[in-house]
Amino acid sequence: MTAMAKGRRARSLRFLIAGAANTGFGIAIYPLLLWSSQTLHSHYLLALAIAQALSLCFAFTTYKLGVFRTHGNLAREFGSFSSFYLLNYAANWAALPLLVELGGVPPVLAQLAFTAVLIVGSYFWHSQITFRSSGERR
Repeated sequence: MTAMAKGRRARSLRFLIAGAANTGFGIAIYPLLLWSSQTLHSHYLLALAIAQALSLCFAFTTYKLGVFRTHGNLAREFGSFSSFYLLNYAANWAALPLLVELGGVPPVLAQLAFTAVLIVGSYFWHSQITFRSSGERR
């Protein structure tokens, strides 16, 4: 196996580990915010907005520093990273009703299938667009 292939394999493994950490963080942060403050408990949509912002920042950091290990271009990378998730949310809102209502797929299976496509798409988007390097080998 070539050094480049080993590097890609290592990066793929780091991506899966970061994804697991991001998922755990994303699942935990919302209830923690609700339980941490009576104000956030009463204003659960505010807690959701904060949780989503924190999760986005946490995921960006784990992918930038832990997976792709890029330097510089912080604003461009964060913009590209964020746009991927905004596009994903929009596509999810469109695809789920189509799969469930028109395709007859049970909602949980439809969401799992969408998530599987998202994982693959996320890796390619972030490796080729968000955290691409100009001529630098990883």
